[in-house]
Amino acid sequence: MQVAQVIVDVPARQTNSPFSYSIPDHLADQIQPGMRVQVPFGNRKITGFVVGFSDSSSFNGKLKPIADLIDLYPVVNSELLKLAEWLADQTYSFKISCLQTMLPGGMRTKNQKKLIAKNEQVCQQYPEIFQGQPEVEYDRQKYNNQVLAEILNLQKAGDIQVEYDLTNRARPIMRKAYRGQLNDVQIDDALKTVRKNARGQIQLLNLLKTHQNETLLVSKWASLGVTSATLKAAEKKGWVASTLKRHVRNPFLRDVAPSQPFKLQPDQQAAVDSIEQAVVHKKDQVFLLEGVTGSGKTEVYLQSIAHALELGRTALMLVPEITLTPQIVGRIRSRFGDQVAMLHSAMSSGERYDEWQRINQGKAKVVVGVRSAVFAPLSNIGLIIMDEEHDSSYKQADNPRYQTRDVAKWRAAYNNCPVVLGSATPSLESRARAMKGVYTLLKLPHRINQHALPHVSIIDMKTELAKHHSALSTKLADAIQVRLDKHEQVILLLNRRGYSAFLMCRDCGYVPRCPNCDISLTMHKNTHTLNCHYCGHKEPVPTVCPQCHSKRIRFYGMGSEQLEEQVKDMFPTARVLRMDVDTTRKKGSHEAIIDQFGAHKADILLGTQMIAKGLDFPEVTLVGVLNADSALQFPDFRSSERTFELLTQVSGRSGRADKTGEVIIQTFNPDHYAIQLAKTQDYEKFYATEMRVRHDGKYPPYYYTVKLTGNSPSENQTASEMFGIMNFLKKQLSPQAIILGPTPKTITRIDNRYYYQIIIKYRKEPQLKATLDEILVQSQKKQRQGLQIAIDNEPLDFM
Repeated sequence: MQVAQVIVDVPARQTNSPFSYSIPDHLADQIQPGMRVQVPFGNRKITGFVVGFSDSSSFNGKLKPIADLIDLYPVVNSELLKLAEWLADQTYSFKISCLQTMLPGGMRTKNQKKLIAKNEQVCQQYPEIFQGQPEVEYDRQKYNNQVLAEILNLQKAGDIQVEYDLTNRARPIMRKAYRGQLNDVQIDDALKTVRKNARGQIQLLNLLKTHQNETLLVSKWASLGVTSATLKAAEKKGWVASTLKRHVRNPFLRDVAPSQPFKLQPDQQAAVDSIEQAVVHKKDQVFLLEGVTGSGKTEVYLQSIAHALELGRTALMLVPEITLTPQIVGRIRSRFGDQVAMLHSAMSSGERYDEWQRINQGKAKVVVGVRSAVFAPLSNIGLIIMDEEHDSSYKQADNPRYQTRDVAKWRAAYNNCPVVLGSATPSLESRARAMKGVYTLLKLPHRINQHALPHVSIIDMKTELAKHHSALSTKLADAIQVRLDKHEQVILLLNRRGYSAFLMCRDCGYVPRCPNCDISLTMHKNTHTLNCHYCGHKEPVPTVCPQCHSKRIRFYGMGSEQLEEQVKDMFPTARVLRMDVDTTRKKGSHEAIIDQFGAHKADILLGTQMIAKGLDFPEVTLVGVLNADSALQFPDFRSSERTFELLTQVSGRSGRADKTGEVIIQTFNPDHYAIQLAKTQDYEKFYATEMRVRHDGKYPPYYYTVKLTGNSPSENQTASEMFGIMNFLKKQLSPQAIILGPTPKTITRIDNRYYYQIIIKYRKEPQLKATLDEILVQSQKKQRQGLQIAIDNEPLDFM
């Protein structure tokens, strides 16, 4: 008896292993690993993923049969099934959570399926399925078990295609289409009766010969030169029949002109040659491509992808920010056209699903996207590229808490292909691995065509504020005016959104705080509200102090909204764009702002860190950084590294073409080594300096780290449980393990839950995995009391 092993959709430790179910006769040899099924579980029916089969079961009682199929083909391929198993183990997550992470959001909702016949012959041969229609909605209630078996066999043979219509988050877009109704003999007869000057009808009849059994949208007929008037006339004559056909959404907002590869500089050519050799010899080698800003890393990526495609393989390119996808996707599409698919969270559910289908069906050979695109269902991957590999957004913040770099390396090993990690400021962990020979270091030390790096000035704001209270120093304001006079462009970085950081009463010192979190509220002038950026709480801006009823309430700390207001006041003729989370909520807003600035329809682009990375505007000759040391104030051992990365990256936006660039950095800590070394983009000296700091503090890359976070509605309960966990860890781990905490998180209360954390630093702890698994098992028993325990392997956030 064949038994299906199913991971059920119940995220709990007790259900984290496969359950055995018998396979009904009508589904024998039809179910495949990676399909979702409906199974009885207790007194209810739930969804599960088939992950394998066995000939018997260790269960002594009678096995329950699978109730029904949800998918008619595997939605998770064999590679991703293995990846989910590994991911659950590495991230201390539930297997069901990892499997669901592999699917686009829309497929996790209720959906309908459509069966599409490959050709007219299939349609006629199976009237019980298609009823004479080339496309029918799949309704399980209409089909008996015998017909279901026929459908599964046809799908396996490739004679029918199964498509999902997302009924919750996205509805299918149906457009009018026409399908030919004549055979070759009938077409020849019709041609004899058509007037010679009826060119449209003659053209249509000739096209019907080459497009028999094809249902084409009106737009497709138009591209072939057939008007809708001709189609309507042909329908009256019985030559064609109209129907509605699903229109596949196109996430690309504009067409791009084809481009040709550039002539490479010697350093670029050496990098491409090394990567190509690894692709050709199918080596899962990891390359660290370290290149200064403007050194042509993207061209290395493009030519390396081209080599992989020439060998019949596919390619995956990851970028950290949605803001980078429009520019990089444009460049990739200009080389590889319709072979390119895009995946990121700013797309609608329907667009993401349609792109996922193109990838799954092998129609897309190159995938570009953010973190979650690492799970794209590509097969035969020949190259994986991770641009700006140092970026913290590559780490998933909630379950499963994966590091994209690790997933990319796993997939590269599975597919026998290289990984390219690119950055002007590689993470210390990656650079340390390259120095040890674990990664292969490739360097691009010069800008394209030997262009100079921008000149960088550091302004001490302690001295500047003694002269005036403007957000812009005198030197920065003067430099902006010079660029405006020359019709050049300016980028201003202020890494804080909103209008002001907080409000305070000057009489009694009252500061409005979030009722749900231990944090002050941020003023947003455009909505006239005080907002909490942690739980989403909003309240009106008070005109008098709620505590002492004084009217002397003032704003403190500048956000990007207030900066925009000041810049417009200081430079009234300048065209100003703002780019932050608040201005990019609408679909397509990222691309619209980038296009507008790229077309020089704006003079100044200001915003948060999303404007600091990867963007390429040849007319930008000045970059101003207003709060360069804000990250230095955070109690995190990576604060210096993040400051250096951000300043180096944003400085690289200036002077990328023929014009000389300038960068002005405003800071209250002008002598800090991260700021001084960012001035000269001296990564080598920063690496050496920071590695000494990490070594003395026993932090990565010299030590591994794990963070345990506990939270509950009661601070006493959270603290008590975390102290219990600390004592358990001390008993189980060796004396060499360093256990820090438990301590309250920097913001202890978020959304009325109290957070405490423990940090473990270690080099080798054989019992650590088993110990952490036991902590999760024990914590499950206390979930009903409101306690939640999370484990983050190699965390990036220690606050």
